[in-house]
Amino acid sequence: MLTLQTAARPRTTGRIGLALAGGGPLGAFYELGALQALAECVEGFDPCDLYAYAGVSSGSMLAAGLANGLTPVDIGRITISNDAGHDPAHPALFMKPAFGEYARRLARLPRLALEALAQYARAPLSQGLAEVLAPLAAAMPAGILDSAPFERYLRRLYESGGRTNDFRRLRRRLFVVATNFNTGEAARFGEPGLDHVPISRAVQASTALPGLYPPVEIDGATYADGALLRTMHASVVLEAGADLLFGINPLVPFDASEDTQGAHEIELTRHGLPVVLGQTFRALIRSRMQVGVAAYHDRFPRAEIVLLEPDRGDRRMFFANVFRYADRRRLVDHAFDSTRRDLRRRARELAPVLSRHGLALDRKALADPSRSFHAALERQRRADRKVAHNLTAALDRLERLLA
Repeated sequence: MLTLQTAARPRTTGRIGLALAGGGPLGAFYELGALQALAECVEGFDPCDLYAYAGVSSGSMLAAGLANGLTPVDIGRITISNDAGHDPAHPALFMKPAFGEYARRLARLPRLALEALAQYARAPLSQGLAEVLAPLAAAMPAGILDSAPFERYLRRLYESGGRTNDFRRLRRRLFVVATNFNTGEAARFGEPGLDHVPISRAVQASTALPGLYPPVEIDGATYADGALLRTMHASVVLEAGADLLFGINPLVPFDASEDTQGAHEIELTRHGLPVVLGQTFRALIRSRMQVGVAAYHDRFPRAEIVLLEPDRGDRRMFFANVFRYADRRRLVDHAFDSTRRDLRRRARELAPVLSRHGLALDRKALADPSRSFHAALERQRRADRKVAHNLTAALDRLERLLA
């Protein structure tokens, strides 16, 4: 589903921005497929050479990679095919229990128990069981999983291969948005005052979903998932001066009545609590995003926006299991195909908007049925093998000449 917001008097300085919303692993793989479709089907759109990037939650990891020169295919080879030449990003990287957090909380239990007993002793007849046990809630961990291994992985990735883990050394503008947990306000890492924080640490904070991962402490403050306040935070890119913004939001509520893959309407509650909670979360974040995007028309009257989202009746996106490799492969190709379909559907309206900003639709690429995300992966593998073969041949020839 493609939403287009145009301007009566657009500003056309060539500044193109990208805002990536959160959505966990599911969202990241959808965004990868959509980004590769844009890279192949929009002439002049280079996802690694844009004016500014903003990322929230899982979108922050992709935005940081793109700003560091990692293409969608590069990121796909790291997270999907695991043949990129450096450490693979296995799902286990995100699933390590927070043993340190458990130990710290358990160490507080004796003192908390004494406080509960003392409180009960002061008024034993006027307190219910819930009031007596309330102080013990502080012994519960702030998160069940540890995000430190993920941060260490990103640090190694960004500090190798000519990349950087320092916002100030990037050639492009990058904003990673998290939520200051103690104030409830947005923290935009990459802006002056917060640009000294390592990129990997900022991404760790932006992806720290409360309850799943403990908030991340940085310079005496604690930060959590940036999606707690807004879904996409596109305004930070528009405030930085972007004329054309591409936004990708991977999470929309599922509309069973518009199911494009099923034969009849389904009842979501039959699928249990995870599906009910997922639908609730999607509905909440999308309603907030719609309000925000609608306000951009008045706040940034000369900017234009292209927003990409899955269709409301997209069963594959809603029920995908991203921790299965097969599902990840299917999901990223599905996002690639869906984005190309949306570009074809809205080509007549989209073409003049893109033209104003020095871009154009590649009609041949849009019509080519052989294209897919994994076809792009295979092209990159073949190119790497050719480079390696040519390098080996050159070294062999040099060795013979020296001999």
